[in-house]
Amino acid sequence: MKKTITIFLVAFILSVSIKANAQWVQISNGMATSLSVNGLAISGNNIYAGTGYWPSLTGVYLSTNNGENWTQTALNNCEVGDVATLGNNIFAGTVKYSSSTGGVYLSTNNGTSWTLTGLNNLSIQTLAILGTTIFAGTHDSGVYRSTNNGTNWIQTSLNNKNVFSLAVSGNNIFAGTNYYGVCLSTNNGTDWTQVGLISEQVISLGVSGNNIFAGTNGYGTYVTTNNGMNWTQISLSALYVSTFAVTGNNIFAGGAGIPGYGVFLSTDSGTSWTEINQGFPAYPHVKALLIANNYIFAGIIDISLWRRPLSEIVGIGNTSTEIPAKYSLSQNYPNPFNPTTNIRYELPKSGCIKLVVFDALGREVETLVNEKQTAGTYEATWNASKLSSGVYFYRLQAVDFTDTKKLILLK
Repeated sequence: MKKTITIFLVAFILSVSIKANAQWVQISNGMATSLSVNGLAISGNNIYAGTGYWPSLTGVYLSTNNGENWTQTALNNCEVGDVATLGNNIFAGTVKYSSSTGGVYLSTNNGTSWTLTGLNNLSIQTLAILGTTIFAGTHDSGVYRSTNNGTNWIQTSLNNKNVFSLAVSGNNIFAGTNYYGVCLSTNNGTDWTQVGLISEQVISLGVSGNNIFAGTNGYGTYVTTNNGMNWTQISLSALYVSTFAVTGNNIFAGGAGIPGYGVFLSTDSGTSWTEINQGFPAYPHVKALLIANNYIFAGIIDISLWRRPLSEIVGIGNTSTEIPAKYSLSQNYPNPFNPTTNIRYELPKSGCIKLVVFDALGREVETLVNEKQTAGTYEATWNASKLSSGVYFYRLQAVDFTDTKKLILLK
């Protein structure tokens, strides 16, 4: 009995010690620690960081090992406003200066080479993907769209506006503008309607289920549950929320402004927020967030990239202490779903695990897990709010096990 109590106390103390030491860590090996990171995106095992800030023009960096090391791609000497991925295509929206040509660049070979698409000579501030359509929000020229990977672009009816942010919710796309509020298109960008926050500078948008979040330039953060018909201000202390990221019921916001700087987490649809800045230097202005491979990544102005295991913050991971007898991949639940679903799997031994979602054409749309995991029962949550309705597949891969199942996204 005494031995059991001793083991329990040692385990408890160790657990408390690990949680106390949990914090953000800078991961900028291969890039300057003073860079500003404006956008983050993932494609398969590759993470892309769009960097730069006048007059220090840089470009797009690539990591193939979850941010441990970074390599600058061939797109350099330009400020990148945002990055986005569609299958194997990588898009980078750049800012126009006298020393650089603004526009959207495309790479089909992981950044080895880039081609300036038909949208050029403009400053690109934000990118979004809806199905196979790419949207670009520009400085003073509104929103453009392309349905053929950037070969041709059409200026939508939302024109002559400064568009800071874009977000996709089902088949709807929202645009945050400069003193024109939030605009909504329900027909792939053909028509747009003002839906609230008129006369505000809406610099960021985020989607969590039916909730649309909007961060403004110094006037707080708002949420709508009815596609913008009504907006409610929420109690987020950062005055300037530059970015959102969502996994399951967890909503992350990154921003700046007294009294709140850094990254904040809400688990109750934005009603309350907790600051999670352990390890950051003072006053971090977070510009970009990305959730990938069981990590959360933060791009920060002037202090490069930072990373933290998601399980430290939201407790995602092993759901049981019992060791399963064999590998098992369960059917997702709920199924059909909209927009989140849970995937449970069992591992009888430790090993490198990969859980990937594909579309009906076999194209990889998201990597949910890509790491070494110990034996146990796990559960992953997939948020498909940025994708259109349809049949998808998820595959669990271990060294000596592979299984694939079908899931249905119904919006």
